[in-house]
Amino acid sequence: MADIINIYGQPVFRGGDNALKAFISGKIVYPEYSRQNCISGTIQVRFRLDKTGRVTDAVIHQGLGIDLDDEALRVVKLTSGKWDVPAGYNTATRIVLPVSFTADQTRCNNITTSESDRAIQTYKNRQNLEDVVIHYYKSKQQGKADTASEATIVNLKKQLGFDDELITELLAQADSKFKQEDRVGACEDWMFIRNIGSTRADKFIDRYCK
Repeated sequence: MADIINIYGQPVFRGGDNALKAFISGKIVYPEYSRQNCISGTIQVRFRLDKTGRVTDAVIHQGLGIDLDDEALRVVKLTSGKWDVPAGYNTATRIVLPVSFTADQTRCNNITTSESDRAIQTYKNRQNLEDVVIHYYKSKQQGKADTASEATIVNLKKQLGFDDELITELLAQADSKFKQEDRVGACEDWMFIRNIGSTRADKFIDRYCK
């Protein structure tokens, strides 16, 4: 099995360590749940590089099990093609890159570690309920949903905070990713909006996500 190496060895990001840090920090779109709940943390992403400097096999090496993991993975994938790989480099080598998230301290300076930990646990606990909502609306799109249960689904949405305010924030988040030329990331946000029962992202999905 290939060794895990420190990111500061070879290969190197074009422009060096400072350029890598600036690229990562400039691309991060702070995920809504973690932003709202003042969650900070460092996520370790593991990946490989091919001979042309493209990122392959990117996965979470060490994370929090929340939306920060997804965003860390996304921004690491955006570094693809921006690495200088030396001749003879072993492309089976695994690289681990830390991606740090720092909550807005002007708003979050009074949040305690225990409050942050509770928010992380709440995120994990709500995933089953979120999956129920998404399954219902995906089934509805296919004409297979039990519409008699829609009142229950609407109540779940209220419990989860899936309201117009959240959708507006998700649209802004998707727009930021799209402006980074990350169509895949934007489409994931737009599809999530559709899959929680809103049509507000449909025009973007129809135009960009086919």
